[in-house]
Amino acid sequence: MLSWGIAATGGIARTVGRVIAAEPGMRVAAVGSRDAGRAGALAAELDAPRAYGSYAELVLDPEVEAVYVATPHSLHLQVAELAIAAGKAVLCEKPLALTATEAERMVKLAREAGVFLMEAMWMRFNPLVRRVRALVRDGGFGEVRSVAASFGFPAPYDPAHRLWDPALGGGALLDLGIYPMGLAQFLLGEPDAMTATGSLSADGVDAEAGLLLSWNDGARALLDTSLLSPLSNAATVTGTTLRAELTSPFFATRRLVLHGPSGEPEEHVIGEADNGYAGEIREVRDALAEGRAESEIMPLDDTIAMARLLDRAREQVTRFAAPPSGVPARE
Repeated sequence: MLSWGIAATGGIARTVGRVIAAEPGMRVAAVGSRDAGRAGALAAELDAPRAYGSYAELVLDPEVEAVYVATPHSLHLQVAELAIAAGKAVLCEKPLALTATEAERMVKLAREAGVFLMEAMWMRFNPLVRRVRALVRDGGFGEVRSVAASFGFPAPYDPAHRLWDPALGGGALLDLGIYPMGLAQFLLGEPDAMTATGSLSADGVDAEAGLLLSWNDGARALLDTSLLSPLSNAATVTGTTLRAELTSPFFATRRLVLHGPSGEPEEHVIGEADNGYAGEIREVRDALAEGRAESEIMPLDDTIAMARLLDRAREQVTRFAAPPSGVPARE
């Protein structure tokens, strides 16, 4: 029985906590939060026997073997450091950290301590996304020439909300753009060049961004993310012999359509429950059982590479963008 501690009490903590509680051979042993009342409420909902009013108390619980970090981005490093120091395996929500420097620190600490650490990029555990990657690796696409993906929706401007607050790691790129960027990375590896453009809120948060990633063999990725516009949230992967369409939302898609030389589309569908959350917590379980300190599906080197790309993308958008209309500064 793998016993988990849940750090934070927001929507994603509740969602993944429910998956853990329902998974055979797992349980939620404790919930921690800076608000003891909220920790107690979520603990009761997940049938966890203990709740704590601090993350430090949570990681010191002797029954907690793995900690799921679901705090705002700005607290990922702090909570992960506590858990690693306590010798607890860590599954940390994406992005792993606010910056590449922070991500590198977390990885260094985990590797030095021999403690398992993984970024919770659930997209990589979606069976249809994994099928596309297998086709890429096995040559099913011929040569992949392009990846197109978007993720965006209109988010009402609220300077206190984590999506808009610079202090909480707000912005489209860290929260949404990591998915289309992550898909391109998962399929094609680290790009050789990147150009990012976009617009900012008056507070300096990236409100939207368009990215062109390119590889030396001519492959490219056209990616879009936005907190201002309703994007398609779908993805297309095109090769010389095959085209794949991942329907919305592509990072948790339930429908994949393949278009090959025959012209007849080939459809693949999965059930609602098989969305990737269960896959990522099973990866933690399997890695611990096998004595692995890193995931083979979501390796830490990929996480660091993505953190560096996100740093570069945000720097480019900040350098060249002008504030968009309709997104005011905080009062």
